Amino acid sequence: MKVAAAAYPMDFIASFGAYEEKLTKWVSEAAEAGADLLVFPEYGAMELATLAGREAAMDLEASLRAVSDRVPEADDLHATLARRYGVHILAASAPVFDANLGDRPVNRARFFAPDGSMGHQDKQIMTRFEREEWGVIGGGPLHLFDTALGRIGILICYDGEFPLLGRAMAEADLLLVPSCTEALTGYSRVRIGAMARALENQCVTVMSSTVGSCDWSYAVDENTGMGGIFGPPDTGFPATGVIAEGSLNVPGWTYAEVDLERIAHVRKDGVVLNRRHWDEQSGRDRIAALRKLG
Repeated sequence: MKVAAAAYPMDFIASFGAYEEKLTKWVSEAAEAGADLLVFPEYGAMELATLAGREAAMDLEASLRAVSDRVPEADDLHATLARRYGVHILAASAPVFDANLGDRPVNRARFFAPDGSMGHQDKQIMTRFEREEWGVIGGGPLHLFDTALGRIGILICYDGEFPLLGRAMAEADLLLVPSCTEALTGYSRVRIGAMARALENQCVTVMSSTVGSCDWSYAVDENTGMGGIFGPPDTGFPATGVIAEGSLNVPGWTYAEVDLERIAHVRKDGVVLNRRHWDEQSGRDRIAALRKLG
């Protein structure tokens, strides 16, 4: 299969029609390049807040509600595009008010198949900004999606920095890591996490990023990142673990070919077998004893 990871700039949008035109251009470009799986970034949907005006987009609480209100329309558009172009699309995540989960929004990425069907994944662990200033909460459980492209899991940004969340996705062939990071430090943390999850699970991780400045938002005003596709630095994969990567802060798609047979092979007969040996960590006293020297 061919995967496409976005470095996605958010815009001040004049109308939903303009958003439809923008998203169609992005999806059509990737599909015409032969991509089967398109991965948009975390919080890329915040540009929908601009449809409520600059004042609403700049207000933390108002922006959450403005985006959540537009998610059903955005979902219909993504489902239509997935059908039209015959691709799987991980839509840019959005704050969603879900009455089943409480009175605060979750950070939700929605995943669309070529038949137009949809699943979703909520972020599990919130960053300090999300929990202390924005009031976004952890959502529903982790899911593993069984698709025509293989088994796919999603770890949204900060979630990708936690090995036990990654381990819960041990049966995934691909882990999608949509991200939204303000500075190079944040991008680096998520990238290192994505590469570590590929190493531990002997799988492929696909990281997407928001890029550029948004003077209409306090929440996503500065964005640093690029697309990247990573694998275990082992049999059948690049020695660096980097299958493909874009250029920092340059909008566009990063593409890579992914072969499920290579994933199966490295899990069965790699130089090391991290995924198989994970459980050898358990059942042992791994807390280091404090010893005085000198």
